[in-house]
This record gives sequence, C-alpha cells and structure tokens, in this order.
Amino acid sequence: MALFGKPKYTFVNLVKKKDIPHGLWTRCPDCGELIYNKALKEKLKVCHKCSYHFVLGARERIELLADSFKELHSGLVSTDALNFQGPKNYKDKLAEEKKKTGLPEACIVGEALINEKKFILGVTDSRFMMGSMGSVVGEKLTRAIEQATELHLPVVIVSGSGGGARMQEGMLSLMQMAKTSAALARHAQHKLLFISILTNPTMAGIMASFASLGDVIIAEPKALIGFTGPRVIEQTIRQKLPQGFQSSEFLLKHGLIDMIVARKNLKDTLSLLLDYLTEAQT
Repeated sequence: MALFGKPKYTFVNLVKKKDIPHGLWTRCPDCGELIYNKALKEKLKVCHKCSYHFVLGARERIELLADSFKELHSGLVSTDALNFQGPKNYKDKLAEEKKKTGLPEACIVGEALINEKKFILGVTDSRFMMGSMGSVVGEKLTRAIEQATELHLPVVIVSGSGGGARMQEGMLSLMQMAKTSAALARHAQHKLLFISILTNPTMAGIMASFASLGDVIIAEPKALIGFTGPRVIEQTIRQKLPQGFQSSEFLLKHGLIDMIVARKNLKDTLSLLLDYLTEAQT
C-alpha cells in the first residue's frame, strides 16, 4: 500500500521535438494551407489549394514576364526635399526600405523582350513603402513612357502598390499622378499601346492615375483593386459593401477591367496581346 495513496500524476521523460528550420514553410493567408517554400516557388508563388496569388517583388515580376530586360534610370533615388519629420524621419525610412528589399526605389523600368517583341516595362513593388508613388517612382515611369513614345513601342506597367501618393513628399508626390497620366495621354495620341496589369494590391493614387488608363487592363485573380479600402468605405457610408467588393472578379463583372489572367498564363497572354495590337517591328 502506497504511503500517500495512488499518485495523481505520472512523470515521464519528455523528449524535445526537433524544431522545424525557420523559413522552409509559408502559410497561405487565404486558406491557411501550409506550403513548402520550394514547392511554392515552383508554382510561381500561387497556393496549390486555393490559387491565392502571393505578392511578387519587382525583379520576380520581370523574370516572370520578360525573356530579356535592360534596366533604365536605375540611378534615380528619392531625397528628403521637405525635411519630413514623423515617428521615423524619411531618410531613415528610405534606408530601411532599401536594405529590406534590395531596391533603390519602389519601381523598376526598362526595355523588355517577349518572343522577339520589344516593349517598355515598368513594375511597382508593394514591399517598398507599399509601392507608394513618390517623385522618383513618378519620374521613372514618366521617362519610360516618354521613351516608349519616342521609340514607337508599347508600354506595359505592372502595378503592385497598396500605397498611393507618398505623404513624406507632399505635393511633390501628388504631382506624379498628373505627370504619369499626361505622359500616357501623349503616348495614346501616337496611337501606341498601353497594357496595365493590376496585382494584389493596386490601390489609391496608383489606381487613380496610370493603373486605370490601360487600353487593355488585366488583373490577377482575387486582387484587391480600388481607391480607398473597403473598411474605410464602410465606416464612411455606414453601409455593408457587397460580397467580394473591390476584388478583381467583382470589377470584371462590373466592367472596370478587361480580363483576369492567372499568373502561369500571364506571359503568354501578354505576348498574344502584343502580337495582335501592335505593328510588326522591322
């Protein structure tokens, strides 16, 4: 007979489970599926279960779309013209974003080639200050569009920007909406093609300017596209928004965009459009 009766607890040797190495798996924010990173990369960063399209960086976008690419205007970098003072000063914020993304700014532009078809390609990157459009982003896009007009080439811009005008640059940033739109208007006067590709997210001043001006507007599946986010709209109008409001599927149904194209088909679709809608190059 035990002195203190039957013990309430049984003690066992606890074997520590081997930790899973960090950085090997990614959880899908849409369906919660845990995906092996190597498999995710092979699928072009698209969830195999729900087809959620993960964010791609600007250089990944270029690699996905172009057979070859020659970068232009890479030396342009932002300055703190307004001496902006906030929780973090602008110079420090820019340095932090450059280190995090490996990019000098939230936009890359250059001459690209698909199936021997030359065009000017611009890509904004939501990882760099949400892809917001400061003076350098606007200047790089404008120069690229003007070069396309001069060379009689089509323009393709991939928008991955959840931010609009960059508040740290004030009016200098807001000016870029008009500047990029004016450059595209001159491009259109020469009867030249502009294809706009909208990815998740494309919002605010980006969507209110060049991103919405494409002769053909393509979106990736389930992309958030609009001016102000749905939560802000609901709080403002005090009404519940329709299911899927501001998704690319909703906007296709209501005529704002022309087509939704899965990432794996994007390059082929772009190649076909360039063939159909541009003159033969000699």
